[in-house]
This record gives sequence, structure tokens and C-alpha cells, in this order.
Amino acid sequence: MDYLFDASFKGLLTAVFDCFERKDFNARLYVSASHQNSVFGIIHHVNTNDDCARRVWNGLMKRLPAIEARKIYVAYLSEIPEVYNKLFGLMVDVFRKSGEVMGNYGDGDILFITQTAKKVEREKHRMKAFIRFQKSKDQLYFATMEPDFNVLPLITRFFKDRYADQQWLIYDNKRRYGAYYDKQNLSEIELNVLDISSGVVPADAVTLDEQEALYAALWQDYFKSTNIASRKNTRLHVRHVPKRYWKYLTEKQI
Repeated sequence: MDYLFDASFKGLLTAVFDCFERKDFNARLYVSASHQNSVFGIIHHVNTNDDCARRVWNGLMKRLPAIEARKIYVAYLSEIPEVYNKLFGLMVDVFRKSGEVMGNYGDGDILFITQTAKKVEREKHRMKAFIRFQKSKDQLYFATMEPDFNVLPLITRFFKDRYADQQWLIYDNKRRYGAYYDKQNLSEIELNVLDISSGVVPADAVTLDEQEALYAALWQDYFKSTNIASRKNTRLHVRHVPKRYWKYLTEKQI
């Protein structure tokens, strides 16, 4: 039995609910948009349901330590196609089997999920360090990024706590959505428009504050002045700051 879902996390949880409701314990999970139908295959379309997803998540939280439940969500954010079915099978096992399922690293799927979650967490830390805000004339601090994984949901609380008194937007160019904070509420925005206090503004038409160029120049000068040419180690530097992030780093625009 092939289960097809919409690639959302709630859809993934709903698929687990349907598995027990239908007793399809040998089912495999695929994303609807990329699945190729088999002539003889039997398909079940998972209809994402908030209540069903909530029941499954609450059940996982009762059966797993919080850190292990988080690992499931973090691995899901990798967007790696094969991780969905592995997570589906893992969650089914958590409900069907007693004992510590997540700690069985001899299981290839468990090991894959654990390693994937570590990669996503590493990308999260990089984004927290590499994001550079720019100030617009509308007093909006905005930053763009293109992380390898969908880590935006993992970093918004960090920036909300750190810049609680500022209006800011972090936009993921690769996935075409962003997180917008208006000094009170945090919300998700999509497409190419931003709903801010001054009205609806195209995301590619944000006008920089007049002082922004000066701030950028000062930061670049500081970066050059602290750089010691004789101790330059490009290989080590690229290991910690991969080149794919450089176009978003002010200090690299020299």
C-alpha cells in the first residue's frame, strides 16, 4: 500500500494516524507531487487533518523524551525525499513497540534519521551566525538566505528573543517564504509581498535606509583591519564558512 501525502509535517503525522486507523502497517509513504503511480499498486491519499496530527504528536511526546521527538521534526525539515518514509516507519514503530526505539542505531533507518537531524541542526547554527540584516527606509530589518535545509522554523525564536524591539523579516529565497516579526507577533509570509505597516510591498523592492551603505562600509573596514594576512588559512575558513553563503555576508562584498 502506498500512502501519498502533501509533504507537510501535519500530513506526515496524519499518515501515521491513518496507518493505525486502517491497520496498514506495511504501508510506504511518498510525496503526492513526486510519486509515480504503479499499474498494480494500491494508493491511499492522506488528507491532512489538524486534529489527527495533534493526537499523533501528543502520543509521541508521551512515549519519547522531548529531545527525541524534536529529532523527528528536525529530520523532517531536511526535505530529503527518503526521510519521509523512514520517519513514517519510525513513528509507527514507536506506537507499536515497547522499549527504546530511537536508541537502536543498529537499525539503518534510525541511524539515517539521527545523522540527518544532526546535519539540519548544524545548518541551523550556521544560519544563526551568518544572517546579516539590512535596514530599509520603512525601519524594517530584513535578511535573505538560501539554506540547504528548511531551518527557518528553527531559528525564528532565537531572533525574536534577540531583536524583540525591532521589526524584522527573514526570507528564504530558495523556498519562497519568510518569517516576519512586527514587534509583537511572529507570522509566516509567502510569495513576493510583505504585509507591513506601510502597506503591501514587493519583496524585491525594499529600499535601503540611507545609512545602510555606511554601516556596511564600516563593517567591511573592520573585517579588513582584523584580518592578518600571514595567518590566512583559506581551507580552514571555507570549512567553517562555506562559499555558498558568501553572497549574503556583508564582509564578503569587498
